[in-house]
Amino acid sequence: MKEPISLFRQLFEEELKVTPVKIPSACCFTSIGLDGFPNSRFVSCKEIIGNSFIITGSKTARKGQEVEKNNKVSLAFWWTSTHVQVRIQGVIEELDSSYSHRYFQERNRESQAVSIVSAQGEGLQDLAELEEAYTALLQQYEGKALPTPASFAAWVVQPFRIEFLLFSEARFHERILFEWENGAWSSSKLKP
Repeated sequence: MKEPISLFRQLFEEELKVTPVKIPSACCFTSIGLDGFPNSRFVSCKEIIGNSFIITGSKTARKGQEVEKNNKVSLAFWWTSTHVQVRIQGVIEELDSSYSHRYFQERNRESQAVSIVSAQGEGLQDLAELEEAYTALLQQYEGKALPTPASFAAWVVQPFRIEFLLFSEARFHERILFEWENGAWSSSKLKP
């Protein structure tokens, strides 16, 4: 049986060939909230490096605060066209600023500007004021690269458990569980 990252890449490539979805790398990211409850939101998986999954976001937003306090997280992918679900459990750590800068510069200019002028997740008093700050920033940096905010981070999720579920119309779904133990992946099949 393949190791899980190779299988993930193969199944993701199959999805990319047929999906009409605009962001097929979107996944549900769950962290442990500051109140102890799970907290989920959708993020874009930027890439896979080695055996690890890369996501980005603001260190000062709830997500950043939560992973700073508790590094146990999960990712869940659902690929509609190929009917595949992938659940990943692992630990997260922040990458160095060279990664943050690279991923920030890959974003479109509008997304960059919003990240700079908006303290993600904080209360909004006046949308017009935020829009003015956004417009002023774009004018100030016209023709120049926008600076990467110090609060923008890239994180690596290092999985210790990955489960693939390949749906079947007869409900006899194929479930394959991989677990990282003693420096190697072990695999087992699960009942549907």
